[in-house]
Amino acid sequence: MEGLAPVIVQELLAVIQELVEEGGMSVIIVEQHARLALAVTSQAIVLDRGRIVHACDSQLLLDSPETLSRLVAVA
Repeated sequence: MEGLAPVIVQELLAVIQELVEEGGMSVIIVEQHARLALAVTSQAIVLDRGRIVHACDSQLLLDSPETLSRLVAVA
């Protein structure tokens, strides 16, 4: 979503959510802005150097800002 106008980001997220909910599709989102991706997904997987370091329900990660910050902090 980096570099896109906010209105385009919102439209894109709405289309992704519609594809998942109404189209029955599975979607993999790789995104720097974790909160945006977590808002339209059901499962979260955090990778570090190609290895899974955390997996949980997206809402659980959204509800834990400390964990989210620790996992996606830029080093």
